[in-house]
Amino acid sequence: MNLPDPDAAALAARASAWVRRWSHLVPSQGRVLDIACGSGRHLAWFVQQGHPVVGIDRDAAALAVIALPPEHCQTMVADIEGSSWPLNGQRFAGVVVTNYLWRALLPTVIESVDAGGVLIYETFAAGQETIGRPSRPEFLLQPGELLRACSTLRVVAFEDGFEPDAAGGAGRFVQRIAAVREIPASQPARYVLP
Repeated sequence: MNLPDPDAAALAARASAWVRRWSHLVPSQGRVLDIACGSGRHLAWFVQQGHPVVGIDRDAAALAVIALPPEHCQTMVADIEGSSWPLNGQRFAGVVVTNYLWRALLPTVIESVDAGGVLIYETFAAGQETIGRPSRPEFLLQPGELLRACSTLRVVAFEDGFEPDAAGGAGRFVQRIAAVREIPASQPARYVLP
């Protein structure tokens, strides 16, 4: 789908390279949930790919500026750290989380991936405190932590290390995963590696 708003197209272009790389694993036209979606760069990316999207964030002002067609994009203001999960029982073809960690929510995030769906997760890891923010341990994944959290899913890709900044900045310590909830089948699924 071409985004009619040039600002929305520019927003989609800012989607994480990891999210763009693994977004083909989301079943065609499957609904995608972006947790802690901020200004909606991944919402815009997935709408551009033909997916209906749901974005959740506690920042009402950030959600208010998302200019995506309402028939394709639903946003929800919710404090997912201080109150109950607002999407109980709902499953999604894709669940996306970037630059956000709330450990108590990890089981719910993983449970939100529907059969045949994919979790695409990318956030800061231990070591980041040596070069910048975030620096508090509760916001930094420990080595292999994301991999262990996704033990009920099939991991297609996982990275845990340091990513230099191409522009010469400090870089960042990061963990990323793309993991699917497999559907039992007589033939092995083919998760294409880009």
